[in-house]
Amino acid sequence: MNRLALAAAITGFAGVALGAFGAHGLDLGGQTLEWWHTATLYALVHAAAALAIALSGGNGLVRRGGWAFISGAAVFSGCLYAMAVGAPRWLGAVVPLGGVSFLAGWVLVAAGATRR
Repeated sequence: MNRLALAAAITGFAGVALGAFGAHGLDLGGQTLEWWHTATLYALVHAAAALAIALSGGNGLVRRGGWAFISGAAVFSGCLYAMAVGAPRWLGAVVPLGGVSFLAGWVLVAAGATRR
């Protein structure tokens, strides 16, 4: 089983489902709507990148980069989604950890690409 592909598919599904739910099922406005859009965008972009890595057969550092994208989406997007629906604002201090995971993922992909 390709666990990274599965995780990427679940992340992509969640991004689409939550994006649609935010657009049609929630009454969001102002800052909370911006958080929801940002969370959805970053989740979908990084799910697609992780899926590409998983299906390319990348291994080593590149594959670790894919996993960093998945964990980044969980933390970054998850915290923004939660705050948009009323979770405590202190979660805003956790959001950058997800961003660091995204950045680390891109560094890992670049480092792995130079070793091929």
